[in-house]
Amino acid sequence: MKILFTGGSGKAGRHVIPYLRMQGHHVVNLDLVPLGQEGVVDLKTDITDAGQVAGAFASRVDLTTLDEGGGGGGYDAVVHFAAVPRIGLVPDVECYRVNVLGTYNVIEAALRAGIRKIVIASSETTYGICFAEGRMQPDYLPIDEDHPTVPHDSYAMSKVVNEATARSFQARSGADIYALRINNVIEPHEYARDFPDYFAEPDIRRRNIFAYIDARDLGQIVDLCLKAEGVGYRVFNAANDAPSVHLPTAEIVERWYSGVPVRRELGRFETLYSNARIRKELGFAERHPWWREVADPLGERGQASE
Repeated sequence: MKILFTGGSGKAGRHVIPYLRMQGHHVVNLDLVPLGQEGVVDLKTDITDAGQVAGAFASRVDLTTLDEGGGGGGYDAVVHFAAVPRIGLVPDVECYRVNVLGTYNVIEAALRAGIRKIVIASSETTYGICFAEGRMQPDYLPIDEDHPTVPHDSYAMSKVVNEATARSFQARSGADIYALRINNVIEPHEYARDFPDYFAEPDIRRRNIFAYIDARDLGQIVDLCLKAEGVGYRVFNAANDAPSVHLPTAEIVERWYSGVPVRRELGRFETLYSNARIRKELGFAERHPWWREVADPLGERGQASE
């Protein structure tokens, strides 16, 4: 596919794009900061400017094809990751404005350009736990895509609105639009740097529901969405199979979630941020569990139950 990828220079995008290219896709990166990867065209674009976004879909980005004529465009899919990535980087109102307006502009322009497959980055924060004021407990465990989304912060609010925007555009257009509720993205170098601290002080991971998604496995999830057909609008949690700490899942529940209903039997090392839907419906199979990147203090491989 020829893919227009927004925000490809960010933490997730700089790993997802190489994965997509390895699958044979051609990727153009829309971002304010260039990615600078060989074989990827960077097109500087402000997603909050509807004119720039619309123009990006029609712009010629490969100057070697000028002799062929026909102009630019011709994208098969859009992957929209561009956003202010969390609270605390800009004033809350700016975080909300950029994320909500940018998503509207990208989806609208994509559909006007005739694109029928769109993947957008939503977030774990939509469940209202990550950036909650005080300690917020989930309604039940494991947290699946049916869990209520009642966030406290501008970033998570923007992602909830973006999901509503995507669902509305899908209902009107009939296109395939997927919203990925991406958990805490872990880059390869972060395992050795950060995971020993997670093992020593597991409470660090409480706001992330003790979960994570390897940036390269996120690439696989995006590619699976691009290959799926006729799904319509669908929300998927994006997480690896096991918790991001070395403790058995039952111990995590006992220590941090006393009194929270557990709706089904959990595997010994199963994530509490359920990825069952993405595994069942799209065939996701993690390739980069943390225990292949850093030593497991328990000496066991954390494997999720089916």
